[in-house]
This record gives sequence, C-alpha cells and structure tokens, in this order.
Amino acid sequence: MKLQTKIHLFSSVFMLILIVLINTAIYFLFYKVSADSELDQLAGQTDVITETLNKNPDIAEEELLKAFLPNDGMIRVIDKDSTTVIPTLTKKNEYRRLASSYTTTENRKMDKTANQDNVAVIEKPIIWDNGDIVTLQVSKHLVILQENMKILFYVLLFASVVMLIPILIGANILSRFLLNPIKALTGAMKENATRTKWKKIKVHSSKSKDELYEMEKTFNEMIERLSENFQKQDVFVSDASHELKTPISIVKSYAQLLSRRGLEHPDLFYESVEAIETEADRMQKLVEQMLNLAKSQLKTELQDVDFLILCSEVIKIFQGAASRDIEFTTSQQGFIVKGDRDRLEQVVYILIDNALKYSDNSIDVHLTHDAEWVTFTVTDYGQGIPVEEQGRIFDRFYRVDKARSRETGGTGLGLPIAKEITEAHHGELKVTSQIGKGTTFILKIPLSIKN
Repeated sequence: MKLQTKIHLFSSVFMLILIVLINTAIYFLFYKVSADSELDQLAGQTDVITETLNKNPDIAEEELLKAFLPNDGMIRVIDKDSTTVIPTLTKKNEYRRLASSYTTTENRKMDKTANQDNVAVIEKPIIWDNGDIVTLQVSKHLVILQENMKILFYVLLFASVVMLIPILIGANILSRFLLNPIKALTGAMKENATRTKWKKIKVHSSKSKDELYEMEKTFNEMIERLSENFQKQDVFVSDASHELKTPISIVKSYAQLLSRRGLEHPDLFYESVEAIETEADRMQKLVEQMLNLAKSQLKTELQDVDFLILCSEVIKIFQGAASRDIEFTTSQQGFIVKGDRDRLEQVVYILIDNALKYSDNSIDVHLTHDAEWVTFTVTDYGQGIPVEEQGRIFDRFYRVDKARSRETGGTGLGLPIAKEITEAHHGELKVTSQIGKGTTFILKIPLSIKN
C-alpha cells in the first residue's frame, strides 16, 4: 500500500470515528435534555391535576381528570392492590397497555409503547376521597420529541458527510505536500544511481525550517560531498594511471632491449638493469605515496604530541643521512599539539625532504609558537618558485620543474599529502618564494590547551 493511500485511509477513518463519536454524544445529549424538559412539563401538569382535585371535592374525579387528558397519552388512578380506581382514561387504546404500578413516592421515567415509541410517565401518590393513598399516573406520548430526534439524526448524518468531503480534500493536499519532496528525493536518488550526473533537488524556502526543509538541505549537502569525492577520485585515478604509465613504459622498453641485445653488449645490460631498477624504485615510491595520501584522509585518534621533540628527531635522521647542513633554531618551550604523531611526522619529513631536493645549500628550520599556533618554517636557498606556479604546487602530481623532479625522483604527491594531513589537523600550510633567492614553507598547527 502506498504511503499516500495510507495517509488518506488513516485520516479518513480517524476523522470518521471522531465525527461518529461527537455526533453520537450530541444526539444522546439532545435526547436527554429534551426528555428531561418533557418530564418537567408533565410533572407540572400532574401537580396542577392534584391541586385541582384537592380544591374541587364536589366534582366527580373521572370528569375532572378527563379535562386534563392529553391527546397523546392517558391518566389512571391505581390503588394499593394495583387495581384501577378509575378506568384508564385515554383517546388511544394502545396507551392502555402501558405498565401500571402502585407507588408511594413520586417517580419520573421514560417508557415504550408497543411500537417502541417514547412515552413520558409521571407517578405521584395522592390522597383519594375515601382517605386511601393512591397513585396518580399520567403519561404523554412524546411525538414532537420523536420527530425532532429523527430530524436531528438526518442533520447529523448530512453534516458528517459534508465534513468528510473537506477532510478528504485536506488529506489529499497534505499527502501531496509531504510526499512531493519525498518523490523528488527518490527520483534524484534513482537518477544519481546511474552516476551520469549528480542531481540535486529544489529546496523550498521555509521560514519555519521544518523537517522537510532540513531533509532537502541535507540531501543536497550530501550530493555535493559525493560529487566532490567522486570527482577527486576520478582525477586521482586518472593522474595516478598517467604517472605510472611512464615508468612502466621505460621498464618495458629496456626489458625488450635486453631481450634483443643485452647478452651481446654488457654495457647495455648494466645500463638497462640500472634504468629498470631506478624506474621500479620510482613506481614503488609513487604507490607508497598514493597510499599515504589515502591514509591521510582517514580519521585517526588524536593525542598530545610534543612538536619540538618530533621535529628534533626528524632533523636528526636527515642530518645523519644527508651531507647537507640543517640549521634548526627554537627559543621556546611548550610545543604540545593535539594530533596523530605519525601523520605530523610525515608532514615535517616531506617539507625538509622537499627543501633538500630543490636546493644545493644548507636549509634553515625554525620552530616557534604564540597563544594559539605552533609555527614550523623550512627555508631553502634554491632557485625559488614562480608566483604563477605557487598556487598549484599543492595539486596532486604537479611539478614546477618536471625535468629536475625526474632526476630527484619526485612524484608530485609529497606536498599534496602534507596539505591533506595539515588540514585534517585544522592547520595551515603556505608557501612564500622569490626567484633566485629561495622558498619558505610555513606550517601552522593549533596549540593544545594543555600548554
């Protein structure tokens, strides 16, 4: 069953039950009020009859009672033996079959005729002329009340039908209001499943910012993120395949050269083996860096890291492995940051390694902090980066000097990895450079409140 059908069915049945309950309450309340009013009027007439009998003892009781006989009713007097003192006075024989009873207390009740018509009955004890206590019973057929109740029934029935019509219309409008955004969302999801394009849904402006507005807004935000991630993935795969194509082609060419002439020319053999080994190393490094780039996008558990100790350990490794001078200066203490130590170490490694690759002189490393940030700077005195190239050095696989990067084994992934890790730690990574004077990378990481 469709949701729209469920809304129509539920709202209609619920309102129908509610209308029936309300109309039933109205019907029986009107009946009770009207019946009580009729009983009050009949009780008043009975009191008048009793008073008249007491004031006129010389007039025959039967003749006097006939004067008060209602057109649709009867009058009778019953003694303690439950026999009629005066024959039942009535204009219609059907009223003679009404139950009679002797009572010494005044009673008001509703009785039924053989045709199940409502009859108001008043029973009142009076003193008869012989001094005995008898019961005066007066009844009245409530013809007008019966007609009124029939009219009320049809009025309520008609009103119920009239009320159900706008309810059905309202339920249809409500279901459309609720289901149209859901249908649009479902259609967009089906279309997006084909991945031909990333379709958003129209967000209806809502001053109340209701749940439908939030659903539409959240869906569009999700589509934006999915579109961006898939676009990055396509670019990454395309760039990675392009970068791997060159070393694979070189390895294949040298392998074919070896198979044809390698055994006859030893010099060519060693040259080919060396080239294949070099390109294999480049491919291995490229794959490792791509994996590191993927890892940098994963959420990691953050902990307090002493950035001064971390930098000192990395610099010590480079000083032992390289023949170049690294000048490390700092004049403060308290460099605790919140982050993943392995990832932060990787950023420092990339920045120092990058400075050593693109300069032949010593490099300067400086560490400082203020009330909010730890600032790590790496300065080399190489050829520098043109202004128009500085905005692209953090793009994946981009190289400023492609010939030089081939010689040094660069893949164009180091700085993008550093950028990804820095942003994951809510930090900043910027570059300043002048042609012929050198380049400075500035890394800023939020200082931990533990300081």
